[in-house]
Amino acid sequence: MTNDNTVPDSEGFVDPLDPDSEANERLAALDAELAEQRSEALRTGLQEYDLDDADISILAVADEDVDTVTYLPALPVVAIVGRPNVGKSALVNRILGRREAVVEDVPGVTRDRVTYQAQWNERKFSLVDTGGWEPGAKGIDASVAAQAEVAIDLCDVVLFIVDSRVGATATDEHVVRMLRKTDKPVFLVANKVDNAQQELEIATLWSLGLGEPHPVSALHGRGVADLLDLVMAKLPEQSAVAKQQVGGPRRVAILGRPNVGKSSLLNKAAGEERVVVNDLAGTTRDPVDEQVELAGKVWTFVDTAGIRRRVHMAQGADFYASLRTSTALEKAEVAVVLIDVSQPISEQDVRIIDLVLESGRALVLAFNKWDMLDDERRRYLEREIEQDLAHVSWAPRVNISARTGRHIEKLVPALETALESWDKRIPTGKINAFLAELVQAHPHPVRGGKQPRILFGTQAASRPPTFVLFTTGFLDPGYRRYIIRRLREVYGFEGSPIVLNMRVREKRIRK
Repeated sequence: MTNDNTVPDSEGFVDPLDPDSEANERLAALDAELAEQRSEALRTGLQEYDLDDADISILAVADEDVDTVTYLPALPVVAIVGRPNVGKSALVNRILGRREAVVEDVPGVTRDRVTYQAQWNERKFSLVDTGGWEPGAKGIDASVAAQAEVAIDLCDVVLFIVDSRVGATATDEHVVRMLRKTDKPVFLVANKVDNAQQELEIATLWSLGLGEPHPVSALHGRGVADLLDLVMAKLPEQSAVAKQQVGGPRRVAILGRPNVGKSSLLNKAAGEERVVVNDLAGTTRDPVDEQVELAGKVWTFVDTAGIRRRVHMAQGADFYASLRTSTALEKAEVAVVLIDVSQPISEQDVRIIDLVLESGRALVLAFNKWDMLDDERRRYLEREIEQDLAHVSWAPRVNISARTGRHIEKLVPALETALESWDKRIPTGKINAFLAELVQAHPHPVRGGKQPRILFGTQAASRPPTFVLFTTGFLDPGYRRYIIRRLREVYGFEGSPIVLNMRVREKRIRK
C-alpha cells in the first residue's frame, strides 16, 4: 500500500520518504546514542555470517570519529605503452578477461575510456591503455614521446609492448629513450610469440636496453599469467602517483574541452596574463599549478589549458587529452568543468564530466561566456542541461564570464559546498536508521522468490563518500540508485559523487 500523495520517481519507485515527510523528521530528531545502540545490535548480528578480512577492516572503520577523513586505498596503476598495432588492446582484454578495449588494425581508434579496473590473484589494480596514437608522417616522435611521458606520470609500473614479429623499430627506440629516464619498473613485453620456436627470435630485443624481454601472446594468452606474476611482485599495495595530498590550499582542477575558457579563467583568478596555449597537444608535460586568491581565500588551481587538438591528429590527441585530464584530477580534490554556453553541450563535455565521476573528485559546473547568451540560446541550453547533464544534477552550477571576470567569485561558495560534501562523514548509527526507514517505506522487490535484505550499512571512507552495505543478496541497480538519491535528499552531498558498494554474505553453516 502506498501513500496517495506520492508520485513514481525516475526509477519507477513510489516512496513517501520525501524531504518533508514524517520519516525525515524522525531521522532529524533521532537520538544519537539510541541510534548507535541499534547499529551495534545489527553489527553483532553479522557474526552469524561468513565475513572475510576485508569485511572486518570495513567494520572497524565504523568505530572511527565522524570528523576523521578516511580514504580508500588508491589502486596501483599499470600503464601499457607502445606504438600502434603491437597488440596493446588485445593484451588489455586478455588481462581484464573480457573484450572491453577496442581492437582494430587501424591506429588512432578513439575510445571513451582509458582506465580499466583489473584483478590478478585477488589483487586489484588500474590498467591504463595508451592506445590511439596517430602515427602521422609529421610529428611522430613528439606525439609518441608525449604519450609515453603521460603514461609514466600516471602509473606505478610500465608495460612496454613490442611486436616480436617486426622487431624493434625507430619509434620503439624513441619511446625507450623516454622510459630509460624513469625510476619506475619497466617490463619489456614481446607480443605475438605464439610458440616456443618464436621465443628464440626475441633475443634481438635485448638491444633496446630494457632488460629481459618477456614473451607473450595476447591473442592466445600464452605467457600472460607469468608476466602478471612478475608485475604483481613490483606493484606497490597503494599507488604512489594517486596519493592524496593533505594540508595547504585546496586543489582545484580546471577542466574542459579546448577553447572553452580555461586559460582565461586562470588568468583572471591569478590577476595576471599567463598564456599556456600551444597548437601541439602534450607540449607541456605537467599541469600548471597556480596559487590564486578568490573571495579572500587561497586556492591551488591545476590548469589543463595545454590540451589542444591538431586537425590531422584529432583522434590521438583527443585520447591524449583524456590522459592529461586524469593527471590533473589525480592532483586535485575538486574539479571545475567549464562549459561554453555559446555552443551546444557536446559529447566531449559529458566525457570530461564522466572522467571526474570516475576519479571520485568533487564537482562544480561552471557555465562560461554567460554574457554572450541570448534568450533563444538560453532556452536551448536549459533543455540540453536537463537532457545531457541529468546524471550530475547534484553538482553546483555557476554562471560566469572568464574573459571579463564576471561572477568568478561565485565559484568560491560552490567549491566550499562541494568540498564540504566530499569530506562529509555520516555516523554509522544514523546510516542504519536511515536504511531502516528507507526499507520500511520501500522494500526491495522480490527476485526469483527471494528478497535481498540489508543487514548493516557503514560509511567506509570520505573523499569521496563511500558507503558499504552488507546484504543477503544482490541489490538491483535501480534500487542502489534509489538509495543514493535518498542519501542526497536526507544528508545533502551537493557537489560530491557517492560510491555505494555491496558485500553479499551468506549465513554460516552450523556444524
